[in-house]
Amino acid sequence: MSLSGHLKEFRNRLFWSALFIIGGSVVGWYLFDFVFNELQRPITELASKPGSDVTINFPTVVSAFDVRLQVSIFLGIVMSAPIWLYNLWAFITPGLKRREKRYTIGFVVASVPLFIGGTALAWSSLPTFVTVLVGFTPEGAANVINASEYILFTIRILLVFGLAFVLPVALVMLNFAGVITAQNIIKSWRMAVLISAVVGAIATPVAEPMAMILLMIPLLILYFLAAGVAFLHDKRVARKMAALELVDPQDAN
Repeated sequence: MSLSGHLKEFRNRLFWSALFIIGGSVVGWYLFDFVFNELQRPITELASKPGSDVTINFPTVVSAFDVRLQVSIFLGIVMSAPIWLYNLWAFITPGLKRREKRYTIGFVVASVPLFIGGTALAWSSLPTFVTVLVGFTPEGAANVINASEYILFTIRILLVFGLAFVLPVALVMLNFAGVITAQNIIKSWRMAVLISAVVGAIATPVAEPMAMILLMIPLLILYFLAAGVAFLHDKRVARKMAALELVDPQDAN
């Protein structure tokens, strides 16, 4: 296909992806009330406690509209993900080899449940996180939370946890692609422990060290499982290379 042909195909796939994102955003507009009520549930529960003065605030005239628009677009992107991911895959797949296609499909199949698991863990930990942070408010002071900042905060937490669970799969894919080795993964174990501790601390900030450790364990298990898969792959590649070196070029002809 010529360059103009590639650009035309890219334009068409971009158009259909954008169309479904817009459609999903329209649906998200009507789902906003339910989603926002769920996201602000930790704040409303805190506000119902005696002596607690905390509320979500819309500081300007257009703040409510801006927040509703941001959440609607976010929901539209999430709900239309199968469409734009398919279009992205369909655009790049002609340039991939058969083995690279298998790796990519395996990455997607493994990443989706891990990402959902990470976001589910973040969702269940969000009330504890909000409660602890709001608890730092000095006695006698009110905590007026900007609605837009709160929404962005919750979305970031969900995304960080989801991506943290997908990271081991990305390491395996990079290993299969020959970018990194199992030795590289194992040597970076200190960084893995640090990242797992940070994610665990986000879920249970200054609350219970044991709870933080229990959250670190699945992340570290996934990391070292990725190292184990990469080690087996490197070993298999090394055996193939050794077998090829033992073959006499004249015999091969």
